[in-house]
Amino acid sequence: MASKGSKTKNAAAARREKIEELRRAERARDRRYRIITIVSCTVIVVGLVVGGYFIIDATKEKDEKAKAVTMTTVKTGTFKGMKTWKNLGRTHVDGKVDYAMSPPVGGNHNQVWQNCNGDVYDKPIANENAVHALEHGSVWVTYTDKAAAKDVTALEKRVKATPYSLMSPYQDQDGPILLNAWGVQLKVDSADDPRVAKFFEDYVQGKQTPEKGAACTGGKAE
Repeated sequence: MASKGSKTKNAAAARREKIEELRRAERARDRRYRIITIVSCTVIVVGLVVGGYFIIDATKEKDEKAKAVTMTTVKTGTFKGMKTWKNLGRTHVDGKVDYAMSPPVGGNHNQVWQNCNGDVYDKPIANENAVHALEHGSVWVTYTDKAAAKDVTALEKRVKATPYSLMSPYQDQDGPILLNAWGVQLKVDSADDPRVAKFFEDYVQGKQTPEKGAACTGGKAE
């Protein structure tokens, strides 16, 4: 027969075992809660990140579409047939730029402008520097080897007499002679075309100029 002391010790041991069992169960429950909380938070964070990415990406795509370069053709008036472009970039960049037109009449460009103080170049010049000159309000006359010699000579004379203008050969263009300013481009048949004088009048430092009055000297000279 067990003594009273033995019964007391057994009861105490049973209580300790019960308490330890309850503690183990509580620790296990706490671990489950922590795991559930971590998983839930991770799912929420991932959801926010992914959702945010799609929102940002969709917004960026919308902005890019809104800023896409657009082209129209003038249908009436003095400059009928002239092409015009809108939403042209103006960021300074290094290296080559893939332009939406040829020759380019706007878009991202080199930080150094092509000298355009009546400068006539007998060799092709870099698009990226020429576009910067257009940003300053210059008119750029371009011509192919199909342009008549007399027209080239007459246009050279006009350019040399006109600050904020420049001229250079350019083979990859639609026509023997093109007149270019920021956002506009006009094909003419000859230097005698009356639209030549009007183009210079309207577009040398014209209202299309993004940086009116900016320098046309002190840039790239060749």
